[in-house]
Formats: sequence, structure tokens, C-alpha cells
Amino acid sequence: MATQIETKPVDAVERQPVEKSDAPDTFSMVQGIRREIVAMLASKKRGFSADDYQFLGVLGILDEDDRIELIDGEIVVMSPIGNRHSACVDRLNHIFVRGVNGQAIVRVQGSIRLGDDSEPQPDIALLRHHDDFYVEAHPTSDDILLLVEVADSSLERDREKGRNTYAKHGIPELWIANLRDEVVERYRNPTPDGYGDMNTFNRGDTISPELLPDVELAVDDILP
Repeated sequence: MATQIETKPVDAVERQPVEKSDAPDTFSMVQGIRREIVAMLASKKRGFSADDYQFLGVLGILDEDDRIELIDGEIVVMSPIGNRHSACVDRLNHIFVRGVNGQAIVRVQGSIRLGDDSEPQPDIALLRHHDDFYVEAHPTSDDILLLVEVADSSLERDREKGRNTYAKHGIPELWIANLRDEVVERYRNPTPDGYGDMNTFNRGDTISPELLPDVELAVDDILP
């Protein structure tokens, strides 16, 4: 004989209150641990390769939203982005996209690969046109027409990065939008010891990339 099971309407079932747990949110806890690991890695002066750096991303230790970059084998924490910095990057992006008119790809705060131990993230990179938009690999020094860094509190570090990293890897031209002094610094003629030529452009001046001479920018339009 089948056993008869008594059922109750759903509304008649007594609902037990759910007690709020005092345990920390798991996601927040994991993120906190990950941030501690990132800070520890950034404090180490050991030589990370670009492949090591990418593998840390695959493992989830590094995140694409982390404000870090790999410079000469060292994981470097970048300065927070302020309002003027963001506005300057947006201005440059707006001007370049219209100005290059398909002659180059405008990459904003994306990674490039320089040698085996550097993956910087310049604020603006003008890249040689590729039909696949570099989907298979980051652009390298041969692909770069111009790099632009926007600097305020990071000014000295950006100058050092230009001398020690960009010039060494043959980046043909670097601009630093110097928000502190309200000028644009232009560096050309890379050598293993730094750039051979440096010029300063003030408000009221115009400036053009050497490899895209038809693209002319007013300094007043670059600086917020």
C-alpha cells in the first residue's frame, strides 16, 4: 500500500527567518587578498618577464583594472588618474581620432610590449594600421608611431621612463603633456642612452608627429 504524504499549500508553510551572517563577504575578502599580493609583487625588485606578467593575469592575481605596468622587469604601481589627467587624455583621443583619419590606430591607455621585460601602458599610442587591430598580440616598438604620456605628479617618473625604456627600445617619438608646467615636451631621435632631441611647446604653439606630419595639434587644445 502506498504511503500517503500530507502536503500543505505553499502559503501555509512556516518560513524560517534567515539569520544574517557576520562572516565577511567572500568576494571582498578575495579582492583584499589579491590587492595585498599585487602590493607585494610591486615591492619586489626582481626581474619579471612580460610572459610572467601575462601569466599573473591568467591566474587572476593581476586584473586588467589594476593601475600597474611592467617596466624593465619591475611591476610599477601607477599614480591615480585625476580630473585634469582624464580630461587631457580625452582631448588627445578626440583630436587624434579625427586627425589621423584612418592613417593610424589610436590606442588609449592600452598595453604595448617592449622587449622581453616591459609592458607599459602609455596614455595614448598611435599605432601602424593593422586590419586585425592587434588582436593576436600587443603592439611592439616597430608598430609605434608616437607615444603620449600625460603627467602631473608622475612627471619625473614619465621622463625617466622615456629615457630608460622608450628611447632604449627605439620608440621614435614621445610627447609628455606636462600639466604641472602647462607645456608639451617632445622627445625625438632615440638612442640607448635616451632621446637626442627635446623641445618644449607652450600655449599658442602647434605640434605635429614626425611620422604623421599632416596631423597638427594646438597646445591649447591638448592642455585642459
